[in-house]
Amino acid sequence: MHEDIKLTEKYERQGWPSLPRPDLKPPEGWSLSLITSLNCVRHHCLSPDGQQLAFIWDREDLSDVYTMPSNGGWPGRVSTERGPTPPWDDEVPQWSPDGRWLAFTMRNHVYVALAAGGLPRKISDFTSAASSPVWLAGSESLIISVERHEADKLLLTDRDGSWPRALTTGPGDDVDAQPSPDGRLLAFVHAPHDDLNRLDLNLLDLASGQVSLLTGMPQQKNWWPRWSPDGRLLAFLSQQTGWSEVWLIRPDGDGLRQLTRLGQDVADLAWSPDGSWLACTVNRGGAIDLALIEVQSGQVSYLRTGLGHYARPNCSPQGDFLTVEYEDATHPPDLYRVAVTGGQMTQLTFSNSPALAQQPLVVPERVSYRSFDGLEISAFLYRPAQPNGAAILYPHGGPTAQYMFEWDVLAQYFVAKGYTYLCPNYRGGTGYGAEFERANYFAWGIGDTQDCLYGARYLRELEGVDPQRLAIYGSSYGGYLAACCLSRDPDYLFACGVSRSGDAHLLTTWAQCNRHLRLYAEMPLSHPAQQRQVYRDGSPIFQVENVQKPVLILHGLEDDVVPPEAAEEWVEALRRAGKTFEYKTYSGVAHGFFKREHLLDVYRRVERFLDWYLLPA
Repeated sequence: MHEDIKLTEKYERQGWPSLPRPDLKPPEGWSLSLITSLNCVRHHCLSPDGQQLAFIWDREDLSDVYTMPSNGGWPGRVSTERGPTPPWDDEVPQWSPDGRWLAFTMRNHVYVALAAGGLPRKISDFTSAASSPVWLAGSESLIISVERHEADKLLLTDRDGSWPRALTTGPGDDVDAQPSPDGRLLAFVHAPHDDLNRLDLNLLDLASGQVSLLTGMPQQKNWWPRWSPDGRLLAFLSQQTGWSEVWLIRPDGDGLRQLTRLGQDVADLAWSPDGSWLACTVNRGGAIDLALIEVQSGQVSYLRTGLGHYARPNCSPQGDFLTVEYEDATHPPDLYRVAVTGGQMTQLTFSNSPALAQQPLVVPERVSYRSFDGLEISAFLYRPAQPNGAAILYPHGGPTAQYMFEWDVLAQYFVAKGYTYLCPNYRGGTGYGAEFERANYFAWGIGDTQDCLYGARYLRELEGVDPQRLAIYGSSYGGYLAACCLSRDPDYLFACGVSRSGDAHLLTTWAQCNRHLRLYAEMPLSHPAQQRQVYRDGSPIFQVENVQKPVLILHGLEDDVVPPEAAEEWVEALRRAGKTFEYKTYSGVAHGFFKREHLLDVYRRVERFLDWYLLPA
């Protein structure tokens, strides 16, 4: 929050509020309390001996670190006061090579704890903040990340938090440190600030401090370096062909070759213990499959497929099983064990509640439609068993993200109420190639807004949908697109809109958000000093007079991604223009809503707002 703009928690409205509808009840067997009660697990790591898992468990309004046996069992708690952390901004706990210690980030510092038990101990109190711990061979030393001179840099310290040694210096961010198996070399990703669409792979000799470029070129992204067990190869991801494919290179810089040629995005590389294959995930139109890649031939075999989302494969020391995270439209995220031979999957954690498991959840359909310029837009369509005539268009956040076959319990709740629910993967998102990902460069709020408006036109033609009862609801960039659609649609396709943690004025948000988000905006839009008109053209606050339908605005006061001043500025413009709105802010809430009391309040407000404006008597 800007020091000169003092915002406090409040509820304001202009127009009559959307009071609860006494004639409407939750669907049979459903409640908002039920859908906010799940405690999901994520961000796991298999111990070096393959006997234990470390993971993050979102429960009790905390995101603490836990361990459990890799063949199933009761979890043991490692941390007790790790605050709620959004999944997109969190890190995986790191096992030491000897399996005795865990390193993780908590309260903006690096902590180390004995896996067998003991209080976590801060080891980064020599700096104001630190993150991303990585162990070196021997289990004594760690590499951590700090911000210095407005750039992320790598430091070397030890388990006791001794005074660090700087490993990287100079301009640009250095991230994703990956030590070689013998501990002599360090591969890392370098992001130069003078080319925000470039990611290089660099190599550091830890003894001499010499840094060399492994591979990199202008306007090209290479990332996720992972060493083979013998240290002779590095596998990494690159967009050189227009997709995120797997490449190999030797640590001397020779032997560069493309390993996969799938024409689909690959992610989450993990080597087998003998170095003969890599586990990975493959994005197949929003279904994220689990696959194995033969290193010699590049042959890809699929271990698990279907309409779901596999993530973060870890390989056992014997190479006989993988541990993965899995979710789909009808199952919340959990940890599983997958046999490498045959692909048999065993569930290790059980996040779903019995009451919710009894409900007939809906698997969305993959659909597509043409946008204003003929570009094909893929989308996920939830069809209710008994349509009530109303429909919601839900654009994802990002914009570099994608709606997938994933757990979306709020979508399921609205579908159970009878709402039709459409989630478009608009231009600028991931999963459809680099060209599609860059299709909204220098044009935020333009083509992607049209993609949403054409999604509304697609919805209006569906059986069971009343064309006059459509809403747009989004969070973060999705909230921004809600503001754009309400401001830039001469046909007024939506009866109302909801913006949660959304933006309306790109330039002032750029000036107030954190450094990483400023660079995130500059990557597709350039610096506002060079492209001021692009920022203005992307800001729907300048078309506030065109807003004709009610809007609900919800925002956290600790948000440094889309700062709360963004919501305040838009509300002020709506008020001056005499528009109908409801506006609620939340103290102690950052980007997103992760404490149950806040999420429950948000869901209640969204439900009664949409019910009020979309459902007839």
